[in-house]
Amino acid sequence: MAVNYGSRRTVVGAHYGTRDWLAQRVTAVLMAVFTIVVILRIVFTSGPIGYETWAGLYAGQAMKMLTFATIAGLLYHVWVGMRDVLMDYVKPVGVRLVLQILTIVWLVGCAGWAIQVLWRV
Repeated sequence: MAVNYGSRRTVVGAHYGTRDWLAQRVTAVLMAVFTIVVILRIVFTSGPIGYETWAGLYAGQAMKMLTFATIAGLLYHVWVGMRDVLMDYVKPVGVRLVLQILTIVWLVGCAGWAIQVLWRV
């Protein structure tokens, strides 16, 4: 019995693009919900809007969690978009890898900064 060791390649799995498309839509909805919540809380706030008002807006644990979930969604949204742009338009593999690594480093730094701002770590 002959064994065929041909050069059959699978570049990506099935529904890879569908998963990214859905992730982009879900994170966009999360960001829209967050924006609506913030706008409604500001609209229904009486008096002048200063530092105390903004600090009070994010003082509750529920708002901190919603904000963190939104930031995590935003970071993932950015990663999927940047990865797709780099894969589509940057052809040299080495340059694309360096740009993807720089994007990841930047996004991890943004995540650390967001945690520090939200919880004063």
